[in-house]
Amino acid sequence: MALAGNNANANVRLPPEVNRVLFVRNLPFKITSEEMYDVFGKYGAIRQIRIGTANDTRGTAFVVYEDIFDAKTACDHLQGFNILGRYLIVLYYQPNKVTKKANLQKREAELQELKSKYGVSDNE
Repeated sequence: MALAGNNANANVRLPPEVNRVLFVRNLPFKITSEEMYDVFGKYGAIRQIRIGTANDTRGTAFVVYEDIFDAKTACDHLQGFNILGRYLIVLYYQPNKVTKKANLQKREAELQELKSKYGVSDNE
C-alpha cells in the first residue's frame, strides 16, 4: 500500500526550495527530543532531529524526514504552531544560502589581499 502513495506523488512538481530537511526556529529552550519527535513525527517518518545547544543555536533544530512529501506537509502544518507559548518558524534548510554568504566574504577578503599585494587601490 505504501507504494501506491509514493506513485501518487511521483508526478507532483514541488518548488525548488522543498527538501527533506526542515530548519525550525523559535523553539522553547526547554524542549526535549521526545517532544520534538511527538510534534514532527505526526507528519511522517523522521530520520534525525538535531536540537541546537550552543548559545547561538539554542531555540533552533534541524528535522530530517525520510520522505520529501512528509517534510512539505510538516512545514505547511507547523508554520506558526504554538509550543509552550512560542510560535514556530519552520523553513526548508537551504545550505546554498548559508555557504554563499560565507564564500562571498572569503572571496572579498582574498580580493583585498590581492589588491594590497599588487598595489591596486579601490579608487583606480
